Amino acid sequence: MEIYEVTPERLDDLADLFNSNGATRGCWCMYFLIPRKEYGEGRPGGNEQSFRELTEEGGQPLGLIAYRDAVPVGWVSAGPRSRYQTAIGPRATVMKGRDPAEDDDVWLIPCFFVRVGARRSGATRGLLQAAVDFALRSGAKAVEGFPLSEEGTQSADGYLGREHVFTECGFSVIGRPSQRRVVVRKDLES
Repeated sequence: MEIYEVTPERLDDLADLFNSNGATRGCWCMYFLIPRKEYGEGRPGGNEQSFRELTEEGGQPLGLIAYRDAVPVGWVSAGPRSRYQTAIGPRATVMKGRDPAEDDDVWLIPCFFVRVGARRSGATRGLLQAAVDFALRSGAKAVEGFPLSEEGTQSADGYLGREHVFTECGFSVIGRPSQRRVVVRKDLES
């Protein structure tokens, strides 16, 4: 598997990946990036346009894309916690125990998507490790996520990741905001 940062040149590959599934076709991983009302209104195509505009503006990529045999098979969203206002805003509950002073220095990995047919092949684990490496190269002091707990693994929210995948990659559980969700963290050495 080869994994790259999503740049404007890779947007058509990401479209191929996201358009392979009804959930990602409308989401374009904008759920945690923009206000929920704007997100809901963007489901028919506006979220894709917003994602493309953010990517084409330059700056730090919004995530990574994985390929197997030149076919896009997976995606992970990763960036500074401050980028994900829906995850850390005043109405958010999962990350409410965080230290807001770290929002620019601690990265968050809020979502994954792996194409049907490529699942259960280690793609999520590979994407997670690549996201940690990306965060380290970008100067992050830690990386966090809020995957499903082992009790919540039957949920449809699999795009959040699974607790065991994070812990197998060296993350520690730092909170359990609900029976279905854990907050995990991996401190990085720069």
